[in-house]
Amino acid sequence: MRITCVVDDSALPGSRFLSQHGLSFLIESYERYILFDTGASGKVILHNLTRLGVEPESLSAVVLSHAHTDHTGGLAAILERSPDIPVYAHPDIFIPRLSLREDRLKDVSFPLSWATAMLKVRMNLSKEPLEVSPGVWTSGDINPRPEPEGRSDRHFARVEGRLVPDPYRDDMALVLDLGDRLAVVCGCCHAGILNTLRVVRERFRKPIEAVFGGLHLEDTDEATIIRVGEVLKGWGISKLYGNHCTGSKALGLLKEILGENVEPFPAGSSVVL
Repeated sequence: MRITCVVDDSALPGSRFLSQHGLSFLIESYERYILFDTGASGKVILHNLTRLGVEPESLSAVVLSHAHTDHTGGLAAILERSPDIPVYAHPDIFIPRLSLREDRLKDVSFPLSWATAMLKVRMNLSKEPLEVSPGVWTSGDINPRPEPEGRSDRHFARVEGRLVPDPYRDDMALVLDLGDRLAVVCGCCHAGILNTLRVVRERFRKPIEAVFGGLHLEDTDEATIIRVGEVLKGWGISKLYGNHCTGSKALGLLKEILGENVEPFPAGSSVVL
């Protein structure tokens, strides 16, 4: 199984991949391509897929970690080229989302309306884990959440006409079944990295070997990051590839705790598990 970062805030030097605030991964399994998140724009996701020699028409499925446009902004471009591709997401992905930027609220909602998605897209909405392809699963709803969540005081949702702090209930991860162990690919981990991994461990009943993606630790205090690292070490997680909202400080601290197999994973990076 191969995991490649297609879109990230940074790109491998000299790779000719475009960088952009956002995230997308390509999973290659049993000669099938699964796209996890689509970055923030069609231009970047299409350019970077071309760099990989992968056309949207050859994708088997798209899985979305949550609604925010830095993870879903390229979806329309993928659907334009591959309109029959199945799309997997949490049912709450259609709740309107807003982000406070310089004293103004910016719409960061899922880019398709509920009606458009239901009528024109092969949407697979579920709070329960779904098998997308052999060995590739959605995590399902991340609940309970006793540990700190990956929250931002700038994120809001419109629920029943009221503006409330975003509950991030649509936040999911991708689970890769490697036989006797698992790998977990995260989008932004708004549900919280420890909550996410704890749910996956208990739900799939296998140890986690590797974690990829945005861990939402960029603005987290040092004590919390150290505790995350110690818990991951206790769970036997030996490989961590962080990007997007993880933060260089968090990666550095986690490397001190978990060892050499902690590293950034910019666009163009690839790992075989």
